Amino acid sequence: MLQKFSILIVFIFLLATVTAQKMLQAVKITHAPKIDGVLNEEVWRTAPIADNFIVNQPKFGDTASRKTEVKIVYDDEAIYVAAHLYDNPSLIRKQLTARDNEDRQDVDLFGIVFDTYNDKQNGFLFLVTSANVQTDAKVSSNQTVDNSNSFGAKINSSGIDNTWDAVWDSEVKIVNDGWIVEMKIPYMSLRFSKSEIQDWGINFYRLIRRLNEVDYWNPINPQISGLMNQSGILKGLKNLLPPLRLSFLPYISTGYSSTPTNNGSFNSVLHNGGMDVKYGINQSFTMDMTLIPDFGQTQSDNVVLNLSPYELQFAENRPFFTEGTELFNKAGIFYSRRVGRTPRLYDSVNAWANDSGFTIIKNPTLTQLYNATKFSGRTNNNLGIGIFNAITAAETAEIIDKSGKRREVQTEPASNYNIVVLDQALKNRSSITFTNANVLRKAGQRNANVSAIDISLFDKKNMYNLQLKGRFSSVSATNLQNGFRSDGGNDAHYGFRTTASFGKVSGIWQWELANTITSDRYDPNDLGYLHNPNEVVSSVNLTYNQFQPNKYFNLRTYSFNVLYRNLYNPFVFRELLYNFSFLHVFKNFWDVTFNWVGNPNVQNDYFELRTPGRMMHRWPWSFGGIFGGSDSRKKLYVRAGVGYAISYGWPEYLPFYMANGNVRYRFNDKFLLSLSVRKEFDPGETGWVYFEPGTNEPVIGKRHTERVETIVNGVYNFKARMNLSVRVRHFWSNVHYVNFYKVGMDGDFFSHQLPYQTGYDNDYNAFNVDAFYTWDFKLGSRLIVAWKNAIGPDVSIDGFTYRTYIQNLMQTLAAPHSNMLSVKFIYFVDYNQLKRKRNV
Repeated sequence: MLQKFSILIVFIFLLATVTAQKMLQAVKITHAPKIDGVLNEEVWRTAPIADNFIVNQPKFGDTASRKTEVKIVYDDEAIYVAAHLYDNPSLIRKQLTARDNEDRQDVDLFGIVFDTYNDKQNGFLFLVTSANVQTDAKVSSNQTVDNSNSFGAKINSSGIDNTWDAVWDSEVKIVNDGWIVEMKIPYMSLRFSKSEIQDWGINFYRLIRRLNEVDYWNPINPQISGLMNQSGILKGLKNLLPPLRLSFLPYISTGYSSTPTNNGSFNSVLHNGGMDVKYGINQSFTMDMTLIPDFGQTQSDNVVLNLSPYELQFAENRPFFTEGTELFNKAGIFYSRRVGRTPRLYDSVNAWANDSGFTIIKNPTLTQLYNATKFSGRTNNNLGIGIFNAITAAETAEIIDKSGKRREVQTEPASNYNIVVLDQALKNRSSITFTNANVLRKAGQRNANVSAIDISLFDKKNMYNLQLKGRFSSVSATNLQNGFRSDGGNDAHYGFRTTASFGKVSGIWQWELANTITSDRYDPNDLGYLHNPNEVVSSVNLTYNQFQPNKYFNLRTYSFNVLYRNLYNPFVFRELLYNFSFLHVFKNFWDVTFNWVGNPNVQNDYFELRTPGRMMHRWPWSFGGIFGGSDSRKKLYVRAGVGYAISYGWPEYLPFYMANGNVRYRFNDKFLLSLSVRKEFDPGETGWVYFEPGTNEPVIGKRHTERVETIVNGVYNFKARMNLSVRVRHFWSNVHYVNFYKVGMDGDFFSHQLPYQTGYDNDYNAFNVDAFYTWDFKLGSRLIVAWKNAIGPDVSIDGFTYRTYIQNLMQTLAAPHSNMLSVKFIYFVDYNQLKRKRNV
């Protein structure tokens, strides 16, 4: 009995050791250390040590296999970090990568995260690789640790903004007993409250890549939701005196573009100049402004042939709209691609020219952005405040009509985009957030406003979470429609959306119950994105997570969810979906995922016909797919998957299948190449084709649809802050119609077949080359040389003559292409550095 009691005492002691919040005393210095990766200054000999790291992955709770010692000091200018990561230097992985791109690469990592407001929700992350490549990010309140990949634990992208780039310094040295990191993080790169004495949340992170071992100083339990709430404490920061945070980022750019069209080649010399300004209004709030920005050197969109009734959503690649926007994105009503978008009437002008024989002289593809401003920060009471404003120009197309008269058509009015966010952090990771987004256009045009309230409440034990969300949209008098609306109207309208969810967010078993109601006239699409309105969605989610490894697996997760959709107005059934999946990560860090998704009932689709009040049937279906990947530490890394689906309602057997594969080969620590291919074939796809002349009745078609996408990526890193990247993408979609139908008022169409009609098949090709040479020649300063290539806008490939993917690729390569070569020079100017130089 005594022996059992002793074992219990030891177990309780070990558990307390693993879960107790660690503390590190802050030490202020008068002479800053030199950032050179050599820890020979006196300040490093006397500073307190943070050590005894605990494994997060692959086996939580174990003592780290390699010793790590970290020290922190600070002065009136910056925080200084020194880390000694003990290891065999010949075994350290040190692949060169691009900035913010260390994920799944063959490189060791060290990182630090600051919770400067100690609110256990928001933080600033700074990572350095063993090759001295930097990654920085802002951590938000919904951040967790993602253990669901073969690489090991990483920061979950749903709560991270790794597009945020700060200006800070680091140096790395490989030594005879491991590697050393030295970092200088200026206060201009942080935000914190104004207090005489402060305690910050803090944690240190280490990845030993060859072992796929992730260690934290303060333990991060994968069964507990959240990361910042599991941080340690940096105690006793005194009299922080942040400098004036004022910096300028002027740029100049030049280049040449050539675009072939049916009316000849349009060539132009490119020249532009502008500036970004960052001003710290006080120690907590910052204003960012961009004047006459140039976004020509961003990655091309992954355009596809869109046959659905819904608008495509593209990723944001423009730096100003990706950096530091986590507060504006919290409510999910900010889709930044609305700002500077393609003018609304761009396609209409092209259609008029085709139908009426007009000649287009000018039809801008993008709306000019005059300026944009972001103001954000957090008060001493943990109230986050964010304000975003952008002004765009009016855009006009010029055409010549049949009589030879020159005419102008406004395709986009001058507009003002604005967002205001108030985000109050509460105890226990809870928060309440108010967001307002509005768009004001020139008199007589469409104006819009959306307000959102978000409440997230966690219990003291961080076990359960309740979320309540409400949105209200208002659109005033319009004569430009935006986005898909089920009512089809174009008048002033109002709408709402509500969401309520409750679930268990920590532990091996996790679950959630949720309901979302979206009214038929809810319309946030002027500055947000909504797939479709007019629905009521109820869902049940259940997840089992086995984080502790066993003989065969490092990690196992199983999930099952059911989703039930109704139309909101009228309240009728839409569809019932189920989804079962599991993920297994093996001991050798290979992984496999299985998905089984299906719809056991006839679905009533109220959106495909583009006609308010009308619906069509979609038949029950089931899809199964298996996907997996090899060990990403190896030079050759492969991911592949196959999927197969059948529909139970067709009178003939029509299976859908898809396959994808990705091969990445690392030739050495500087050069890697990857090839990604995805193919889908659906011989039984059905969808809207046209409206019948005279009756305006929707006509649908059964079509054979084949889609293939190929992407080649190559990256050569000359050194830590200089690289060349090339991305080539070809997308091909071939659509061949085999039957046409009218749709009955009951949604059935089998009994309403129409005679076959020609002229609706489609063969679509998209081709882009994006090549960027990037050199960060000075902290915050950058030189970019870009070459962008794309298939000409008027190129059309005959899908009857060239029926295969390879034939289309060859024709695409042989067709006329647009080309743009540009050079952009960006120089970072810090006011404090200029001031110090003057005083010397």
